[in-house]
Amino acid sequence: MLLIHSIASLRQQLSSRQPAQSVALVPTMGALHDGHLTLIQQARQENDLVVCSIFVNPVQFNNPDDLARYPRTLEEDCRLLETAGCDVVFAPSVDEMYPEPPLLKLNFGELETVMEGAMRPGHFNGVGIVVAKLFNIVQPNRAYFGQKDLQQVAVVRRLIRDLSFPVELIRCPTVRETDGLAMSSRNRNLTPAEREQAPALHEALTLAHDLLREGQSTTQAKAAVTGFFTNHRSFRLEYVEVANADTLQLANEVLAPGQTAICLAAHLGNVRLIDNLVF
Repeated sequence: MLLIHSIASLRQQLSSRQPAQSVALVPTMGALHDGHLTLIQQARQENDLVVCSIFVNPVQFNNPDDLARYPRTLEEDCRLLETAGCDVVFAPSVDEMYPEPPLLKLNFGELETVMEGAMRPGHFNGVGIVVAKLFNIVQPNRAYFGQKDLQQVAVVRRLIRDLSFPVELIRCPTVRETDGLAMSSRNRNLTPAEREQAPALHEALTLAHDLLREGQSTTQAKAAVTGFFTNHRSFRLEYVEVANADTLQLANEVLAPGQTAICLAAHLGNVRLIDNLVF
């Protein structure tokens, strides 16, 4: 496995591959866990060459404290990636990716007005810029993203469509701990006591899912989740919404199978957690 820090070196390395070889890109911000590794493993099965980027992208953080707290574990990440079958790790510095602050602004329309877009102004502009840069640098055939960041998947899908990137977007299922907590790099920042409480997020999603399947309205399901968190006072619920799983636009009813997403975000101590359930 190669560890590459410069854009020029990565391009040179990729230029030596055979034209018929397929390239997969797995973009990450490091602090890898089994959820990331399942993306690598699926990419390994479906492609000739697997590139994983590790870059804590400052442009997508609207909270400097959140950026400073984000875990950085490159050496450990590389060990995990080599075991999982990654071929190339691209770990650039901020100066390498942004020799000067980007002036380009991307607006993803209605995706900017709901849930993560509404709560984190400018976040998806930063996501779009870094993903577009990675697509341009790596020129992958396929890109792999986890379902836990469902709205991010929708943003990347729109980016691919609007800018005509010849990239197939692969959305992979959320990987969970045995107690239901969605795997996330941010989980490392939970205290032991908070980690014990964190599975309540999945419990809340399951509650909403069961109510919707029983025929209750989206309003009733969301109210039940709000009530659930009044009994879990360690959490501060930021939002719970029912939406179209592809467009992330809010839905007033259950949609076709596989098209309904229940999404929520909540603060537990100093850690902001998101999760979703698609059915």
